[in-house]
Amino acid sequence: MSEAAEHDLSHLPPAAGRLGAAFARPKVLAAVCVVTLAGLGWLALGLLFSGMSAFDALCHSLAMPHGTWGASGFAIVALMWGAMTLAMMLPSASPMILTYAEIADTAARKHERIVSPFVLAGGYTLVWLGFAAAATLAQFAFTRAALLDSGMQSASGLFSGAIFIGAGVYQFSALKHACLTQCQSPFPFFFANWATTPRGVFRLGVRQGLYCLGCCWAMMLVMFAVGVMNVIWMAALGVLMTFEKIGSGKRFTYTIGVALIVAGIAFVLTALAAHWPVHAI
Repeated sequence: MSEAAEHDLSHLPPAAGRLGAAFARPKVLAAVCVVTLAGLGWLALGLLFSGMSAFDALCHSLAMPHGTWGASGFAIVALMWGAMTLAMMLPSASPMILTYAEIADTAARKHERIVSPFVLAGGYTLVWLGFAAAATLAQFAFTRAALLDSGMQSASGLFSGAIFIGAGVYQFSALKHACLTQCQSPFPFFFANWATTPRGVFRLGVRQGLYCLGCCWAMMLVMFAVGVMNVIWMAALGVLMTFEKIGSGKRFTYTIGVALIVAGIAFVLTALAAHWPVHAI
């Protein structure tokens, strides 16, 4: 790439010298984008866990009469869900962001106008922050209905089982696979809808975020069944969703579906056995 081509990207984040040359390359920006945003999510979660005594006090404060939350309760839970979505979903978006960067890199070599991958990630993130807001409202409703306890854990085996089974069944749905196909193969989408303005690229990010939401929303709801702040499940689900999006094939998706359904049935049977224990004759 010529020196003129490298410095014809004035709309990208400003930098100077060697650092400027590095940040003028879309692939570098894409990698920085994924690491930075996902890292911010895990950092926020880490800060929440670092003050567990205060966090435990908050959890108990959320269990007020009739499930009433204060403004601080809504704010903290929304922050928690926002951090979770960044931590879990940004790594799974890396194939999409890197594909955009590949195309943008080729365009930059041809002296064509490109937009920073951060703009694309911004549109994608907006969709998942919307999901975080909806999840906050859902958590409020579940807490009020006594399906979640003050520690943000499931208070009903039947509730947990229903979530697992629902998420498992969704793995076999046509909508799931239509959205997953878009997530696994973003190149045709970008090739057909390429944009060279920040607004256009932001819209591409929103559309890709909607595909990702259609692919992963059911598995995200599993957090309600296993404990909203269960870090092990956060990491495990994040890894599963990332593997799904790197082209693992339908067999992998169906295997996850079967495992979720089996786990859900186990929850239901355990709950029923607790309500109607079998007494030895």
